[in-house]
Amino acid sequence: MEKNIVSKDDFLYPRGRYYGHVQPENLVFNANLQEFAQRVSYICNLETGGKLPPEEAYEQIKALWKQLKRSKKQLRIGEEPFQNNDADDS
Repeated sequence: MEKNIVSKDDFLYPRGRYYGHVQPENLVFNANLQEFAQRVSYICNLETGGKLPPEEAYEQIKALWKQLKRSKKQLRIGEEPFQNNDADDS
């Protein structure tokens, strides 16, 4: 009988498969998004359990959100790569 050993990191930080359009920037953003969701979950659980004051939980989540937003902008997620920003050429 074969045992499947799960590493501590895989247990604490599970990752879901990515089913979207496969591009490097999409994969990186998806990993960042999953990490954001996991960290927000931990912060919420700590706040709910009384281990973290609500104000501190809010500030930590706000900082994580800004980090995710910055990542989206740097990876140019949602932008058209060949879109012409100039006025019509006609």
